Amino acid sequence: MISAIILAAGESKRMGEPKMMLKWEETTVLEHVISIFAKAGLEDILVVTGSHRDEVDEIVSRSKKLFPVRRIFNEKFASGEMLSSIQCGLRDLMEKGVGAAMIGLGDQPQVQEGSVRMVCDAFNKTESPLVVPSYQMRRGHPWLISRELWQDFLAIASPQTPRDFLKKNSTKIHHVEVNNNSILLDLDTLKDYQTFHP
Repeated sequence: MISAIILAAGESKRMGEPKMMLKWEETTVLEHVISIFAKAGLEDILVVTGSHRDEVDEIVSRSKKLFPVRRIFNEKFASGEMLSSIQCGLRDLMEKGVGAAMIGLGDQPQVQEGSVRMVCDAFNKTESPLVVPSYQMRRGHPWLISRELWQDFLAIASPQTPRDFLKKNSTKIHHVEVNNNSILLDLDTLKDYQTFHP
């Protein structure tokens, strides 16, 4: 089984307000992301929370009524950045019968169901330990890491980053070429939100 780890622990400093709660279509940014992963066939969606914990917990609770989503709190969110959140999620999945984890961004409502499916399908066909979507030679999210590499990922520490891990294991990556740049986009600033908000 492939589980999704959606990173939603950030402090939204550049946005100036909690971006997971911003309106997106008929719902919020995070709820939209959760719905895309669920529609793409992910049957276990783990949201890693941190900053704005109560608000994110409320979103996850609402989403539970429709989608297979749960949450875990990253106690190191303020200092560990993305690395600690992914590691927090992987530790939770280690105790479950999960073969791979798909790493998604809670502030990437531009993500498309088709892109998520393509990454999952590529893993199921190739069983590559790393599957990464690519647009015009640029890597994006969501990307997938199989269980065989989880211990290696859990062993790295700051100042190393997930990008450093992918670079170190570049020969193990199966790239999936997508035909749109949504895998490269997320919402960091108010300008980003104003530009991409539907």
